[in-house]
Amino acid sequence: MTIDEAISIAEKQEAILRFPHFNRKDAWELGQLMASRIVNESIKLSASIQLTSGLMVFQYMSEGTTANNVSWMTRKFNVVKDLELSSLLNTLRLKKRNQTLQDRFLDPARYAASGGAFPIHVSGTGIIGAAVVSGLPHLGDHDFLVGCISQFLKIKDVPRIPLNAEL
Repeated sequence: MTIDEAISIAEKQEAILRFPHFNRKDAWELGQLMASRIVNESIKLSASIQLTSGLMVFQYMSEGTTANNVSWMTRKFNVVKDLELSSLLNTLRLKKRNQTLQDRFLDPARYAASGGAFPIHVSGTGIIGAAVVSGLPHLGDHDFLVGCISQFLKIKDVPRIPLNAEL
């Protein structure tokens, strides 16, 4: 898979996976879906849903995760909050341009060049938060979120980036 193909898929995912509304009940239900999948599949993963205001509305830490996962989730969330795109799409665009976070004036202590944060985009409103995970390789983190959000929104046939893509 080329970098351009992966960017195109990530852009399509963000265009398709938009929420008609998102409130605390929705956060709880999406969070429960994520946590259930983590538990049922025995995945070592941390998951959170955070609003752009900074309010954490859901968080689950599976056995084997650490405070380091929280640090990664914070840095990934900052990408969504400040750049208004998934952390994977930002990472792919950096890679295509052969750039680092610093080249874009983004402090690596505050931002992560890694998949695992996906915008909660409410149609007609914009990005109001992000679903974030940490624990898998970055394409796995991103794909976990795409799968959960697709299931939550009942949207089938969302294009996916293969987990074995060398990106």
